[in-house]
Amino acid sequence: MSVLWLMITFTLVLVTTFVAGYIWAVRHGQFDDLVTPAHRILLDDDELQTTNENQSKKGSHS
Repeated sequence: MSVLWLMITFTLVLVTTFVAGYIWAVRHGQFDDLVTPAHRILLDDDELQTTNENQSKKGSHS
């Protein structure tokens, strides 16, 4: 019976730790954008740099 109380206590501590970690992650914006990082690996660095240069040129002429 004492093992049961030990396991219940351990489980509650573990669940509390995971819930606290989840709340911390949500408050610090860890789940804000899940799509862009996955697509970023598919882009070529040269293509990304060219896109950024074109956008900066458009912005300076407007």
